[in-house]
Amino acid sequence: MPCNHKFIEYLNLKRLDFEPTTLIVGTFNPAIDGNKADWFYGRFDNNFWDVLPRLYGEESMRCSKPKDWKAFCKRHRIAITDLLESIDDADMGNELHIGKLKSYSDKSIIEAFKIHSKVEIVDLIKSNPSIKNVYLTRGISDSFWKNLWKPVMQNSKQHDLHESTLLTPSGYAFYQQGKYNKLNPTNPLSLEDYILKEWKSKWHEIK
Repeated sequence: MPCNHKFIEYLNLKRLDFEPTTLIVGTFNPAIDGNKADWFYGRFDNNFWDVLPRLYGEESMRCSKPKDWKAFCKRHRIAITDLLESIDDADMGNELHIGKLKSYSDKSIIEAFKIHSKVEIVDLIKSNPSIKNVYLTRGISDSFWKNLWKPVMQNSKQHDLHESTLLTPSGYAFYQQGKYNKLNPTNPLSLEDYILKEWKSKWHEIK
């Protein structure tokens, strides 16, 4: 039995009641017991809902509810999806598989499992021509993620869309933050502020 995305019904953007201009793409959020995320990036150890609102001059929404996050996205015409809609060779009765999924690790997704159903991001963009900005919330150093993102890069270049990869908003950004703070001992940044600084350097102009 495959492991579906916890919010699979949102991945195709058909539940939107507005025309998005920005598309934010993550990786995968498993529908497993114990996943406390109420919506995309909703686990408390993720900095997404602290950083994204502050890009727009608003207060952190880390402790807000899904209805508030959705209202924010509608206000700023932001759509959210992920690269994968399911892991098809996950055995939900296998404790090893469950452990890998509960790690919420992108590395585990590509090392422990081999059969994935992907979201056709380019098709989403073409179906929503109002989208002008496309972001992936991780790097693409791994060939698995690079192969999934490469068509988006090519499509964006062909159609003059603003496309970029962003520093992960997860705790794994700690490594880059640590390097920065070592080089800037008189002006260290919290993890949230460091991610915000990095996102600002790649975000489109907000009008």
